Order: sequence, then C-alpha cells, then structure tokens
Amino acid sequence: MVDHEGLQPLVQLEQHNIALLFANYLATLGIDAKVVSESKQAHMVYCQQDKISQAKAEFDVFITKPFDKKYQQAAWQYGETVTINSSDVSLFANFKENFLDHAGIVTLLVFALCWLVFIGSNIGWGQSIFNQLQFYPHLSIDAFLAEPWRLLGPAFFHFSWLHIVFNTMWWWQLGGSIEEALGKGTLINILLISAIFSNLGQFIVSGASFGGLSGVVYALVGFIWWYGYLAPEKGLSLSKSIIGFLLFWLLLGFMDILPVNMANTAHLLGLISGCLLAVFSVKLSRN
Repeated sequence: MVDHEGLQPLVQLEQHNIALLFANYLATLGIDAKVVSESKQAHMVYCQQDKISQAKAEFDVFITKPFDKKYQQAAWQYGETVTINSSDVSLFANFKENFLDHAGIVTLLVFALCWLVFIGSNIGWGQSIFNQLQFYPHLSIDAFLAEPWRLLGPAFFHFSWLHIVFNTMWWWQLGGSIEEALGKGTLINILLISAIFSNLGQFIVSGASFGGLSGVVYALVGFIWWYGYLAPEKGLSLSKSIIGFLLFWLLLGFMDILPVNMANTAHLLGLISGCLLAVFSVKLSRN
C-alpha cells in the first residue's frame, strides 16, 4: 500500500527518536523518508516505493546497532535535530557512550579544558583566570619567551553559557570527526595553527580583550568543507545548509547587527587557515 505523498510504509518502531534517526539516515542516502506517529508507542517510517528494497536492507543493519556513530553523524550532516523524549530511556542511557565514541582523546581534552576554565571563571576566579590566559597586552619576543601559552590561551576562555555551548559542541562534532578520520596529529595541528593565527589577527585589530574557541571552530568548518571537496573518499563532509548557516553567521558578525560582541577577525582568519590546511593536507597525503 502506498500512502503519505507516494511513500510506502517500511517499518513501525516503538521509539520516536529511533525512527527519526533512521529516517534521517535514509535521507542522506538519497531515499525520501518520513516518520508518522500513529500513537505514543507506534511510529511508522515511510520511504519512497522504488527504493523500498534498499531501505529494508539498510534497516536490517541499522537495527542491530542504532547508536552507531555513522547514523549520528549522518543525521547531523543532514541538518536534522533529534530531541530526546522522556520515554526514550535507551537513548538517554546511551548518550554518554555515544558522546565518548564520537570524540577522541584530543577532542575530549580540549572540550574538558574549556569547561573547566568556564566553571572556574563562574565561581569567583574569572578575572584571575582571564589574566592568565589573555593574549599579550604588548606582544614582543620577550613576552612570548616568558609566557608562550598566551598565544593559545584566549581560545579556552568563554564569556557566557551561549558562547561556550555553541563553541564546544561544534568542537566536539567537527573535531571528533577529523580526529576519527585523520588522526590526532591532524587535529592538533589545526588547533595550534588556527588558534595562533586567529588570536594574533584579532589582537592586531582589537587588542587583547577577547576569547573563545570560535576561531578554531571556523577552522574546523573550513577544513572539513575543503577536505571533503578535495578528498571525498575520506568521508569528511558538511551539509550545504550547515556551511551556509555558519557563513551567514560570520557575515552578520561583520555587519555588527548582532546583540553580542563577536571576534569577527578571529572567525575569518580561522576559516581561512582551515581551508588552507585542508588543501595542504590533501596534497601532502597524495604525495
């Protein structure tokens, strides 16, 4: 029987998020799919009729390990958000495992460092921590030799909840993908080069009072964007909608119409450095 705009019922699942995750994954394969909730415990996945056999084969694999990171990654790249409902006990129980599975040691260490700094700055040590991580008030060779960590320090300091949640979740998602596909060394190089490049540029434009991982995040965006274009066989990619959103956000920052102060130069230089690092990495790997 064909129903719901030419789509055919494929499988009924009890958990809405499992059904939605699978439908999102089918969409990344070019198979039109949707979830129709018939009751609280009955969620039907529909897909296009001419690809029903392929969808059934994919479901047989999916149902054996629905929390595999490839399904989470595919859903993210497709631009869909899966919300955890109170009834989805198994999803909540697997959150920790999935979070750790997606991120390697470098991704997790940077994620944890940002949050430790943020927590410390919100329990009374904000000014002293910022003073230690702030970029050089006056950049010089002597200052660099005395406190070399200040080249990177501002990347780990965040000023608000929105600031750190936005940056660390993008870092976890994008950094985790790079570390998994290309290894720790590549992610460390992107972190170091983009942080130094974006911090230095922002200092030249606005002085030393800035912070946040967003320059590095934009470097990750640029890296995956161009690496995915130049070497798609590695499996690194971002959907056009996500790239478009982040580029539009960058543009809004330069238009100075947002209600928050943004380190626009750091964002732009991070993006540029990420794109250039992707080109260099692809050429190096092929040589």
